[in-house]
Amino acid sequence: MLLALGAFAAFWVWALFFASKEAVNKIGDREWAARAEAICAAAEQERQQLADFSRFDPGDPAMQGQLLGLANNLDTATDLLARMLDDVVAVAPTDAKGAEIVPLWEADYRTWLDDRRAFTGDLRRGEVRAFSETAVDRIPISDKIATFAGDNEMPSCSPPTDMPAR
Repeated sequence: MLLALGAFAAFWVWALFFASKEAVNKIGDREWAARAEAICAAAEQERQQLADFSRFDPGDPAMQGQLLGLANNLDTATDLLARMLDDVVAVAPTDAKGAEIVPLWEADYRTWLDDRRAFTGDLRRGEVRAFSETAVDRIPISDKIATFAGDNEMPSCSPPTDMPAR
């Protein structure tokens, strides 16, 4: 029992005072991260101009005609996000860790963009449902993307969370 308490205390001393506090996803090329944040912030401002906060009742047959307009608007925003991502990854980070994990982040982001396109495809077919995204290890892929963005001080590069019916 005494040995277990000593091990427990030693673990917490190590965790609190000696373990690395740096985020796992943080890359070394801070200029790349700053550049990415600037690109994403500009895209977010542009995306906000597309926002339509109209009330939509999917149960009202008269509202079904709005599905196409909603889908088109979301696709326009998704196209903007895809261009943003293209611009961000057009220049690779100069550090080894960044060169290794930014392509993984990009792949996750592209999967999430595909999820958005599947959602708008459903809307065009008249199928109204909550936005559903890919899960990785039972975690929504947008959480992975947002964690990377947050760890690298690029909050504007997180996926938007204002999808309809979400």
